[in-house]
Amino acid sequence: MRKTGTVVRWDEARGFGFIRSPGTDADVFFHIRDVKGVMPSVGLAVHYEEIHVGGKGPRAMAVESVVLAAALSANAAPRPKPGSAGQGSGRVRAARAPVDRWLKPVLAFGLLWAGVLAWGAHLGRWPHWLLAAWGSINVLTVLAYWQDKLAAQRGIWRTSEDTLHGLSLLGGWVGARLAQHRLRHKTSKSSFQTTYWLSVVAHVAAVLAALSWPLWGH
Repeated sequence: MRKTGTVVRWDEARGFGFIRSPGTDADVFFHIRDVKGVMPSVGLAVHYEEIHVGGKGPRAMAVESVVLAAALSANAAPRPKPGSAGQGSGRVRAARAPVDRWLKPVLAFGLLWAGVLAWGAHLGRWPHWLLAAWGSINVLTVLAYWQDKLAAQRGIWRTSEDTLHGLSLLGGWVGARLAQHRLRHKTSKSSFQTTYWLSVVAHVAAVLAALSWPLWGH
């Protein structure tokens, strides 16, 4: 049993002494060979393991200075690196995670766009199943990004960027943005981002053109 006490007697010439602990009625015997890291002295606060051998009184093993043990424990504990999660972990995680200022606008516009597609179907500009197809394209786009991210991690055959952009052009631009943010994929490549936004503009322009086409004849 691990206990804490104070050295009340120490015979340096004979190499033994006694420890007094509030949790033990009798003083606890210890020998110099059972002391770790420090020379005992009267009044020294120590940690120790208390054992009982035969009919003899209690004996202390693994005796060590309380102060020295605390110092060694502090030095042995891994210190968090600057900017690690141990120092202001919430702030650090927020700083590490790239902030996508376009994610919320894209998601909000995606909801609006679903309304536009539904309105176009109501006006008879395109089939009613087109809205469901648009949702399916977005799910397929997320899966394509996930597969490409997984392939990049494993070093295997990648999904081409043309395919990813093609899915965005077909209407999967909402899923693409969500996948880029959640998977941390293709967010730092400026050329990819430029083409992504061009695909969004092209898709929106094409649908709006189709929606307004009957008005061109007037």
